[in-house]
Order: sequence, then C-alpha cells, then structure tokens
Amino acid sequence: MQRPVDFKLPHFFNYPPYFTLQPVRETREKQVQLWKELILDYCRSQKMYIISLEEDFPLFSNTKIESRAEWMDKGHKKCLILWLRIQDWANYILDFVKENGLEVTTIEDIRSGIETHGTELAGIDRGVLMRALRLLEQKGKAVIFKGTSADDEGVKFSV
Repeated sequence: MQRPVDFKLPHFFNYPPYFTLQPVRETREKQVQLWKELILDYCRSQKMYIISLEEDFPLFSNTKIESRAEWMDKGHKKCLILWLRIQDWANYILDFVKENGLEVTTIEDIRSGIETHGTELAGIDRGVLMRALRLLEQKGKAVIFKGTSADDEGVKFSV
C-alpha cells in the first residue's frame, strides 16, 4: 500500500477483523462507523473528491496483515475481504480439525457445527472455506467428497 501523504492510519487498521463485516449487529454498526470516518478523513486529507472502485484504493488493502479485497462481480459492486490469506485459513482449519478430532466431517459442520462456535470458522464464507479446503486437497491433507446435496458435502483430513 502506498503511504498516504500526511495521513496517520488508526491503530485498528492492523486488526484483521476490521477487514471483514462483523456478524454481531452492534459490533458491525461500530465497524461501519469507523470505516465511514476513516474514508472521510482520508479523502479530506488527500483532497480526494471521487473514489473509483475500479482502481486500487489504499484503505482497502493492508499488506502488513496481507488483507485484500477481491471483486466478486464485474461491475465492482461487491468485494470479498480476505483478512486471512487462504493459506492461513487452511492452516487454521487443520489446527481446528486436530484439536477437535474431526478427521471426517461435513463442510457445513466446519462453518456452523458445535465445535465451531466461538472460533474464526463460525460463519466463514463458504467460498473462502472451499478455497482453503481445495488448497489442503492439493497438498494431500484433505479429500473433499460430494454428498447428495450441498448440506452433506464432506471432507476427510489426513492429520
């Protein structure tokens, strides 16, 4: 990220959850308010009047925590925030599986199972989860298998 001229980034900018929409309403409202204030302060300090969503905007990426936004549509209306790299998600999943003895489980249980509550995996975006699982599969640490529906797709880990 280019350093903005005469602009000091707030301390929370290096906090990874700041880069993903929070599920708890009160927390999310505070997060959105912080984003609004940051963008307005930044634009004021840089004398910016227009932000083009088709160009890189320095506040939407943080190389220190390797968080990035990926456009999800051609019109650049929706973006996916990766506040952990896919490799880091894969490592997190492996550690989670080892700690909980889940050598065979469903993909949905990884996202919303009892063991998942209170972890980073609770409610993880399905696309991010599948990318991490496919990476583990490429490395020979997991095998993804299809079920009769999306709800019973599974994964077997080699831990």
